Amino acid sequence: MKILMVSLNYAPELTGIGKYTTEQAEWLAARGHSVRVIAAPPYYPAWRVGEGYRAWQYRREQRHGVDIWRAPVWVPARPSGLRRLLHLASFAVSTLPLLARQLAWRPDVVFMVEPPLMCAPATTLFSRLAGSKAWLHVQDYEVDAAFALGLLKRPWMQRLATRFERFLLRRQDCVSSISANMVALAIEKGVAPARTMLLPNWTVLHQTAPAAARAMRQELGVPDNAVLALYSGNMGAKQGLEHLAAAATHLRHRDDIHFVFCGDGAGRADLQAACAALDRVRFLPLQSNERFPALLAAADIHLLPQRADVADLVMPSKLTGMLASARPVVTTAAHGSALADVVSQCGLVVPPGDDDAFAAAIATLADSPALRATLGAQGLDWARQHLERDAVLGQLEQALLAMQAPRSRKPAPGDDPRAAQARR
Repeated sequence: MKILMVSLNYAPELTGIGKYTTEQAEWLAARGHSVRVIAAPPYYPAWRVGEGYRAWQYRREQRHGVDIWRAPVWVPARPSGLRRLLHLASFAVSTLPLLARQLAWRPDVVFMVEPPLMCAPATTLFSRLAGSKAWLHVQDYEVDAAFALGLLKRPWMQRLATRFERFLLRRQDCVSSISANMVALAIEKGVAPARTMLLPNWTVLHQTAPAAARAMRQELGVPDNAVLALYSGNMGAKQGLEHLAAAATHLRHRDDIHFVFCGDGAGRADLQAACAALDRVRFLPLQSNERFPALLAAADIHLLPQRADVADLVMPSKLTGMLASARPVVTTAAHGSALADVVSQCGLVVPPGDDDAFAAAIATLADSPALRATLGAQGLDWARQHLERDAVLGQLEQALLAMQAPRSRKPAPGDDPRAAQARR
């Protein structure tokens, strides 16, 4: 197949949506499909354009079998509500010339990643002009999240944004999202159930050598008999970072509990300031793909704070690596949310906003190695059943192939040639 992906974020970004878009594109390319990606230069989560790239430059590059077309984007140094909207709008406008250049290529499927939803009008129109199928994959419901976070406050703005979103969703050939609750929300917004699909973020299951985990703990200065509580990921508005500072403050008298907060983003400076007087809190930058598994395995407890008002509008992508590391998770999540449903099987769930309960849950796991081992094993087992990369992306590939017009259907790698002939 010929697959065009439109995604704001892409490698060499190490975390968030860019990580999964990159792995998906490279996996499909390795399967023999022709994959092109329209993306911005790397900037996330530091909100700073990566070395070797320019914010206002068009460029084309090849990366692991994928043809990448970079579109300019404005990256604000201090993102706010209005600045984020302008940031997303700049990318939506700059992609227009690149979309026009793909018309002659005529992809079979155009795979759009939300956010940003602003790209969807032009990309959906392009898919119709090119005779392609339109697929929208929702990583975050950014319109609902903007309401919840107070970025869209005026009623007329909310009504306009909601109608705009519903109009676009109903015109897709497929709408997918990363949790069952988020798929159900798409149906609630008017998408026909037959046109929806669950496409969770995945993980690569591998065993990190104990020696690598021990070496990482030594590097971090964590004693063998201490408990390491780790947060690793984006440090932004949706993460509920205030819970991390509160937990570290509540447990400052526990000499046996160390905290490591790893990541970057607009909220990092405030979190560092809140923890400045705490002795057993260490901050790390984002780790490379080579070092990241050892960091996850070095932890005894993973921390996953989340704001209550975005509980079912996003599903933290960092959860997949936590489960794969066979370590328990402590999260703040509303009862009945997709995040609470998953973590209740492999960790402890406390109500959002309850800092005392969050700290108490960390202390409970710190005092019970047996409970940590049991919950960690259950998380790994859940990941094996639901999040293994080749299984998830294999289902995606079959869904993509099913959307292709029968007369142009070509055998997929590994297909039985007789079955392919029968389809034709």
